[in-house]
Formats: sequence, C-alpha cells, structure tokens
Amino acid sequence: MRELQQNRNIKIIKTDEWCIPIRTVEVTYEPVRRSTMDVLMTMLLISIQEADFASTHELSELLLVDPLFIEDLVSLMSRASLIEQKENFYRLTSKGQQQLERGIFEEELDVEMANLYYSPCHLAFLTVDEDNMEEYDDLPELYRYVDEEAEKQEHFEEAMLIDALQQEDDGQAGASQKIISKIVQTDAKQINDSPCLEFVLYNKEQDIVFVRVWNALLNQWDSYLEQQLTEKEQLQWREKYL
Repeated sequence: MRELQQNRNIKIIKTDEWCIPIRTVEVTYEPVRRSTMDVLMTMLLISIQEADFASTHELSELLLVDPLFIEDLVSLMSRASLIEQKENFYRLTSKGQQQLERGIFEEELDVEMANLYYSPCHLAFLTVDEDNMEEYDDLPELYRYVDEEAEKQEHFEEAMLIDALQQEDDGQAGASQKIISKIVQTDAKQINDSPCLEFVLYNKEQDIVFVRVWNALLNQWDSYLEQQLTEKEQLQWREKYL
C-alpha cells in the first residue's frame, strides 16, 4: 500500500484479499550436459572417422598427446555412445557423427528430481523461490475466477514440463548448459492455497481506474491476474466505486 500511495494522484478505492490454488508436481527427469566440443575430442573423432585405430596407444602416437589423456577421453566418448569398437577398430556411431558435425558434446547425467508449482489461475507453472514459501493457518476465500477444470488437472504435456524445468535452470552460466532430455515420471501432489492482495486504484490526474495484484508466492506484482481482472471487471469499477 505504501508503494502504491507514493504517487499522490493515486487513490486506493477498493482492497481485497483472496488466494489462488497451487499444485505441487514432483518431476523425475533425465538431463544432459551440453557443451562446445573441445579441440582434442574433435581431433580424436576425426581421426577415428578417417582411419583404423585398434588402441588408444595408436591414437596417442598420432596426436602426440599423453596416453592417459587419450584413454580418459576415449572412455568418456564410449560411455556417451559417440564411438564403439567394431571388428577390433574404433568406429563413430551415428550419434558421434551427428555431434561431430554440430561441434557439440552432450553428456548424459544422473536422473534428477524437482518440484514444479502449477497455477490453474495462470494455466502455467510458476517460477517459485522455495525459500519464500510459507504455510498459512488462516487463508481468505478462493479467487473468484479459478478455472475449475484446470484445478483438477494432474497430467501435463512433456514440452510444458521441460520448459518449466529449463526456466528453473536459467541462471546457469559458462560454456556448458544443462538440458532436459526426457521426462521419466510425474506425480501431481497436494494443492496449497497462496494469498494475493488486490487493489483497485483511481488516478485523479489521468482519470483512470485500474488494478494491481500482489502475489505473495511470487513476492511481486502479478501482471497476468491484473490483466484478467481488467478484462472481466474494469467496466464495473467506475460505476461501483467512484
């Protein structure tokens, strides 16, 4: 309220509080680490592509690189299914050929688990700081425009889940990036209600009525809910409150 009232032309003409349902969805997924292929790996793959090599020692002699480095890298590329041994020689797999052409190395990582938070009012997963989540003993009534069908939803498209998980990891930096390759399992768990504060405002200078909604879960103003209320109720505000 203090923030809104910093503008002397703004008058609060209605306040309300209500809560939105938030469903916790536990997701198990397979990530991969994607990075630019380094020079030595590129040289190894090109060498294996162009000639027959039966041992890491032969590759080490050709590239003039310490045998231990070559052994480690060949072992890594084998585990990543970039190369295989056929008829006693190393050969590129189709996956290895594709990654060499793109210059990108993708390493499979251990299966991980994360919680996502779905809001049927937004028809979307919200990016939530779990440290800010609180439990409330006493909550106001439910938001008047809750989508009841969406509230019952327990199954979500894989692309939607992957997009939400990627947004959670957007803070990564550097040459490598963690990519979600596959959703293994989802488990739609409990629904918890989260409070919001609604302020209908009148700007005397501009002679306009508008709304602001503070979302306690996101700890910020919620433009989606503001837009929804504006579309549904704006015509009533002037008549009702002025």
